[in-house]
Amino acid sequence: MRRKITTLALATLAVLAAGSAQARMPSPEKVFKAWDKNADGSIDKDEWIAAGRKEKRFTQADTDGDGKVSLEELRAGMARMKARPAAPTTGEQTPPAEH
Repeated sequence: MRRKITTLALATLAVLAAGSAQARMPSPEKVFKAWDKNADGSIDKDEWIAAGRKEKRFTQADTDGDGKVSLEELRAGMARMKARPAAPTTGEQTPPAEH
């Protein structure tokens, strides 16, 4: 019983920490300004990678496929990230939803 309570408490803390981390996420404008090193009004793939982001995520962020991420695309991507539920940290998989 004590182990279950401890596990539940740790899982709850992890979810709360993930939520507060999302709440502290910097504004898209601040991120954009920091990543747009040449200040040309867009983030190209080299700037994206230099910012420590994964290359495969660039394609997901570049929704219009023009080879650069605009401030609007970054805003939309960050909004999608904030809207995602926190991932379970207990190692248990969430059962599939019934249809």
